[in-house]
Amino acid sequence: MDDLKAQKDSFAKMLEATAPLDPIATAVVHPCDVASLTGALAARDNGLITPILVGPSERIKAAAAEGDLSLDGLEIVPSKHSHDSAEKAVCLVREGRAQALMKGALHTDEVMQAAIDKTKGLRTERRMSHVFVLDVPSYPKPLLISDAAINIFPDLQCKADIVQNAIELAHAIGVDQPKVAILSALETVYPKIPSTVEAAALCKMADRGQITGGLLDGPLAFDNAISKRAAKAKGIVSDVAGDADILIAPDLEAGNMIAKQLMYLAGADSAGLVLGARVPIMLTSRADGTLSRLVSAALAQLLVHDRLGKDLM
Repeated sequence: MDDLKAQKDSFAKMLEATAPLDPIATAVVHPCDVASLTGALAARDNGLITPILVGPSERIKAAAAEGDLSLDGLEIVPSKHSHDSAEKAVCLVREGRAQALMKGALHTDEVMQAAIDKTKGLRTERRMSHVFVLDVPSYPKPLLISDAAINIFPDLQCKADIVQNAIELAHAIGVDQPKVAILSALETVYPKIPSTVEAAALCKMADRGQITGGLLDGPLAFDNAISKRAAKAKGIVSDVAGDADILIAPDLEAGNMIAKQLMYLAGADSAGLVLGARVPIMLTSRADGTLSRLVSAALAQLLVHDRLGKDLM
């Protein structure tokens, strides 16, 4: 029956969890079309963010007019073009005026190039990675998938950072000890498939305290990670198998395919963030609807407040 569990509306619960929190100042990068501007304003109206619009003023105003949207009371930081928008948005973070970034009508590469700049960017000691958060109708809780958007062929150390970033986000949404499944094509270590060896190494890194805050197991095939019935049939004894909170893909292609298949074939709603930078980065796609943009903003708000709470402890 575990494959047929009722949906628990994970996204609605995340939005409810933000109710007592103050909105976070967010630099919205190049919101020059109706979709990105609508998403930013919806996030503001739901108390998630206080948007600072960074882009060519006339193009932002034209998008607002096209969408019949009001810009009253919003700060606009003018820029010349999309690259300039990204750089100025990153500057707002470095100046302490913004607590998050939200991607608008520009390419992901433009935002990320500004964020990873070695002298003027938002680097930390940890590698940046993207985490999809999915609300899958047939799964009983939020499902985090990483990395499906930033790191193409991550090595072992990069994967350790990918895991730690995902664990941090899971903590922020209320999962105290997330169960992390390190995915491969099978559940045994097989040297001819390097991802199985790396999965085993990541688990040992967790045993030695190099990765903290989660319960890791791997290698696990996808079915064993999310289905207790499949894990039982394979004779897998594990606290993670069949009950994963986080799926770590062997590479970007696999992660992207898993996430997109769940969205388009299983009806999953999606949101996501880039982590590992000084602040969370909302990398919504042009194809994303308002719900995806809202929940991505909620994730950023929860993460920022979780970090603030830990800093005060």
